[in-house]
Amino acid sequence: MFLFDWIWNMLSFLGLYNKNAKILFLGLDNAGKTTLLGVLKDGRLSQNRPTFHPTSEELSMGNIKFRTYDLGGHETARRLWRDYYTSVDAIVYLVDSSAPERFEESKRELDALLSSDELSNVPFLVLGNKIDVPGTPSEEKLRASLGLTQTTGKGKVTLNPGVRPIEVFMCSVVRRYGYGDGFKWLSFYLS
Repeated sequence: MFLFDWIWNMLSFLGLYNKNAKILFLGLDNAGKTTLLGVLKDGRLSQNRPTFHPTSEELSMGNIKFRTYDLGGHETARRLWRDYYTSVDAIVYLVDSSAPERFEESKRELDALLSSDELSNVPFLVLGNKIDVPGTPSEEKLRASLGLTQTTGKGKVTLNPGVRPIEVFMCSVVRRYGYGDGFKWLSFYLS
């Protein structure tokens, strides 16, 4: 019963009740996509191998339906991302913020996603993961490296038509903090 209550409270907190959403979990390899999906699915952390094939999970509880797709982040997997753009409601883009040497590569992939016409109205939640690792750069450094210095704002903001919601949240999936605020923000922009 504890797991049911935990998931219900988490999804209610995130504002995903009475909503159906198709969410893509994207980012470079080793950013924490599969780990985050595991925590959201059953509240447990596990040691994961690299994702070589797209996986999908449907989280369902009462009136909540939340379909996620973890597409992997290695170079070969990135070529398949476009195949999943159809009818997507949101992108959760994870960045290993403890690996600044990969920020440029991550920016290239994020820029390609942001420039896609198919995703022009899709909200983007950017999670700077692994802030629990000592020496991890600040949110400001990550934002500057990704070219995301001007974003939507961390509260619910009324946007002009055609303006895509995008925001950065720092988090630690293993320590279980930060991403809840990000998903709460994202829920404001899911129809």
